[in-house]
Amino acid sequence: MHVVDLAQPMRTGMPQSPNHPPFRMVLERRHGDMVRADGGSASNEVIITGGHVGTHVDALAHVSHDGKLFAGKDFAELTIDTFAPYAGPAVLLDVAAAHGVATLPAGYEVTPDDLSAAAAGLTIEPGIVILIGTGWSRHWADATLFTGLHHGAPGPGAAGAAWLAAHRPAAVGGETIAFEHLPAGRGHALLPAHRILLVEHGINIVETMKLDTLLDTGVKDFTLILNPLPIVGATGAPVRPLALLPKATTP
Repeated sequence: MHVVDLAQPMRTGMPQSPNHPPFRMVLERRHGDMVRADGGSASNEVIITGGHVGTHVDALAHVSHDGKLFAGKDFAELTIDTFAPYAGPAVLLDVAAAHGVATLPAGYEVTPDDLSAAAAGLTIEPGIVILIGTGWSRHWADATLFTGLHHGAPGPGAAGAAWLAAHRPAAVGGETIAFEHLPAGRGHALLPAHRILLVEHGINIVETMKLDTLLDTGVKDFTLILNPLPIVGATGAPVRPLALLPKATTP
């Protein structure tokens, strides 16, 4: 069994949505600040982060529409600590490969036809996790491009989100900061995929995943472990998703 880490490394200054507080980590105590009688010393840090920074899971409490959350439930019923850890099958729909490219262009809308083409030969059972490969994690080092604020970012629009919801997955995930089609110059003005998935269908979203290594293997179905931090009352939390692949399919 080969494990592929699907989380982006968390560091101060990493790409993130402007709608959320930034990640910051500083060493509060350095080695030598306090030395024990036996010569031992310890270092530790202070971490400040929003729940939707880096690779993370959106709780169903994250988005409302016309004042309503999923199924009319109360906020506390839908926070991230109610997310049941997931260990089970997942499929990767490599839309970029379906177009013959490593990375989709900025601002590209992933359509139902794209998803159907990428799903050819796969069986998508209800209750599994569906990941969309756009290749966008290859741009992680370029924060200006990655955020999509100026040039946009590839992702599903309303029609693509409806296609995903119709397959009744346990969760969906992708490489971009927002699991959405972001047109050039529009930023996060409208987020219909969030409404359709979180509010209308109760499907959690995993964002800012590092899928480039997995895409390079060509593997399209695998076992996924998904277990966000159980932060009581939070609308999202960091996660380190792990894909479990046969050793024969290592990149």
